[in-house]
Order: sequence, then C-alpha cells, then structure tokens
Amino acid sequence: MSARITLLAAASTSATAGAAFPADEPLDLRGRAGAAELAGTFARPGRVLCSPARVARETAAALSLDPVETAPLLADLDAGRWAGRTLDDVAAAEPEGVGRWLADPDVAPHGGESVARTIERASEWLASLPAEGNLLAITHAAVVRAVLLDVLGAPADRFWRIDVAPLTATVLRGAPGRWTLRSTGAPPRGRGALRRGPSAVG
Repeated sequence: MSARITLLAAASTSATAGAAFPADEPLDLRGRAGAAELAGTFARPGRVLCSPARVARETAAALSLDPVETAPLLADLDAGRWAGRTLDDVAAAEPEGVGRWLADPDVAPHGGESVARTIERASEWLASLPAEGNLLAITHAAVVRAVLLDVLGAPADRFWRIDVAPLTATVLRGAPGRWTLRSTGAPPRGRGALRRGPSAVG
C-alpha cells in the first residue's frame, strides 16, 4: 500500500499579479474564477488539508471542498516586514538584504522565516503523513518548492529555480521516507484528476 498526495497551489491574489510578498490577501477575480472552474474536478480524497492563509481557504471554498482540515505546517513562507510590498520596492530600499535573502537560504533579513526553515517545515509535514490513502493539500508556491526539494534531496539554494504557478498540481506517491514525485507544474485535468493525476513528469 502507498499514499497519494496532491499538492495544489492556491489561486491567484493581487500579490501574485503584482509580484508582491503576500499579506494574507483574498483571491482576486481571476483566482476566484479559475478555482471555481475546477470545482468538481477532483475525485473526493480521503482528506483535504489546507494552509491557514485566507487564499488557501478561499481556494478550497471555490473548489466546493468540505470538510477541510487546517494544517499550520502548510502555511506560506512568512515574509515578515516585507509582507504586502513588491519585490522591486523592497529591492530598491534594501538591496543588500534582498541580495542576501535570494542567495542564502538560511537568512531572513525581513524578520520572518528563512527559506531553510520553510523546507524544514515541509519535511516535518511529509514525515507526519499516513503511509496510505488519498490526500489533497491546498498550499502555496513556496511550500510546493520546499516539498520538491525535500523529496528530491536537492540543496536548499535551488529553491528559487522552481516555478510554481497558481492552481497547478504536484503529485507524490509513496510513504514517509520514500516519497516519489509523479508529476508537477500541470493544471488539474478533468473529473477524477486527483485520482489519476496530471502526467507532466514521469
């Protein structure tokens, strides 16, 4: 027996469109419409887990998923005092801090959470999952990147080389300690997509 885990990146917000650090914004019109179009796409999983962030909860609601369990380990990377500001704005005001943050996964010049800590959280979450069953997790691009690095055993400094678009799915199979990446970066396709999964990888 093995488990099937589908991580769905939450729908878009104004921060997504404006290349800004998230500050718990609601879905924007595009994000809400995109999530609504996927309602009914997923075969009913055994469990649905959701980041505590508003964007993830509103994505779950737009997908008509209920009940949903809140999972703190799926929370977005905490950008500290940079939250709500665009990357360009922060880079202009604190070029050294942004440079360090992009180059060193262990630093958090914004006073929030480092990339390394986000990866540790992802590892803790993967280790806590059951060894069988079907689970959907609605989370954030940062967490999906962190999960991929953990599963692949890739170094933390590769974090920014992974692009995760809103409402794309990443599918894992296996069990704690032996997860296998089945697909990533593809939009869910058709009814039952959670059961079959997209086939972008492998």
